[in-house]
Amino acid sequence: MRHFGHIAPAAREGLFFQEPCEFGADSPARVLSAALGATLYSPATRPRLADDVIKQVGRGVVSMVLCLEDSIDDSEVVGAEENLVRQFADLDARGADVPLLFIRVREPGQIADLVGRLGRTVRLLSGFVLPKFTEECGVPYLEALANAEKVCGRRLFAMPVLESPELLHLETRGEALRGIARTVDKYRERVLALRLGVTDFCSAYGLRRAPDMTAYDVQIVAAVIGDVVNVLGRADGTGFTITGPVWEYFRLQERMFKPQLRRSPFLEGRAEELRTALIEHDLDGLLREIELDRANGLLGKTCIHPSHVAPVHALSVVSHEEFSDAQDILRPERDGGGVMRSAYTNKMNEVKPHRAWAERTLQRAEVFGVAREDVGFVELLAAGLAE
Repeated sequence: MRHFGHIAPAAREGLFFQEPCEFGADSPARVLSAALGATLYSPATRPRLADDVIKQVGRGVVSMVLCLEDSIDDSEVVGAEENLVRQFADLDARGADVPLLFIRVREPGQIADLVGRLGRTVRLLSGFVLPKFTEECGVPYLEALANAEKVCGRRLFAMPVLESPELLHLETRGEALRGIARTVDKYRERVLALRLGVTDFCSAYGLRRAPDMTAYDVQIVAAVIGDVVNVLGRADGTGFTITGPVWEYFRLQERMFKPQLRRSPFLEGRAEELRTALIEHDLDGLLREIELDRANGLLGKTCIHPSHVAPVHALSVVSHEEFSDAQDILRPERDGGGVMRSAYTNKMNEVKPHRAWAERTLQRAEVFGVAREDVGFVELLAAGLAE
């Protein structure tokens, strides 16, 4: 699979200076963690889940979470587990291309149980999402994952969700973060990414952000995100990929919106008109939050609606200007440091302070590609929504 792989090769060639790389479930963890993109959540109770998974692949989704936790009622868990086993068998029988598939469980015992019940179809599974992750509950989850790996003979990744009250409350946050850091570092090879449960953070204080506000406008939430990145997202080799929080609103009617994208005025580069259309469809907040995610060290995003996928991926593509700066900074002859004017002649590139940024930018360029010099968000979004 690859990002923008659902669009025609000729169209992709016209968009990218450097096309996104191909990757699969067996690719190196560093590639997969950067490539997660818009991770689409779906309740495990959906009766046509296999059809949904195949459909989303055709829309550019490369990672999905099939949820047995908060998205379903407590009384539905047994039926949802049975449904997952059936749907994996259906996908396997069809020989369908699938995205990176993860199951969000409720407790450690479900990991071994589900791996055993999936049988040979476990080959379609990339790992598990671990809710309300702390040091206390995290160790049993990760030990269960390690044991399940041995049983099925397949690499399985963990994606812990950081959403517990201990992490939110100021008096316990420091120790909670240190405990999480100890735990994920011990099982580093199995931790693909850390996910932020901002809805749970807001719930603890009876808060809910409006569609014109980002997670960073809610100061309690912004403080937690900053501390999580501070401890767990460092660029010194000790950090992990941390993904952006969920965007809760999805009033955009995609079928109505796609024809607007296909009209020639938008494809002729009239970006401001498209921006206006996006604002009218309640996506302005999402776009700002995606940009702030990246500015704050997050990569990828939890998504609960398919209409969020294309904007996340379009804004994840590396611009030609970013790519040019990153390459200049990382040239071997620059190893000694120094300062130079950017090739675009609009900024200073200082080699040593900007090196970590440049390395992360080239990692993102590998999986999301580099846009051509005259290609921007408008064209990438239009292509991402193409059928």
